[in-house]
Amino acid sequence: MAGLFPEPKESCNDKLCPFHGSIRVRGRILKGVVISDKMHRTVTVRIDYVRYDRKYKRYEKRFSKIYAHNPPCINAKVGDIVYIGECRPISKTVHFVVCSVEKSKK
Repeated sequence: MAGLFPEPKESCNDKLCPFHGSIRVRGRILKGVVISDKMHRTVTVRIDYVRYDRKYKRYEKRFSKIYAHNPPCINAKVGDIVYIGECRPISKTVHFVVCSVEKSKK
C-alpha cells in the first residue's frame, strides 16, 4: 500500500485500516462512486463497466454494487470517487476496503 496510494493526513486506531491497521490489500483494485454511507464504517460503491453482447454486436453498460470498509481516517462520503482494494473477508458481504478518495464532492 505504501507506493500505490498516499497515506491519509489523519491517523486512526482502526485495526481494519490498510494504513494504520493490520489488514493487507491484495487482488483487485477498483475505482467507483460512493452511493451510500449509511452503515457504520461501511460504504456502498457503484462500479460501472461495459459488456459486449455477441448477438447484437454492441456494448452495454452495466454496474455492480460492492460493499467496502470505510476507515475513519479516509471517511468517504456519498458522491466521492474512491479506489477500493480487495482484502480478506471482513464480514459476510464486505471483501474490500477504501484505499483513497480521488475526488471528493464539495
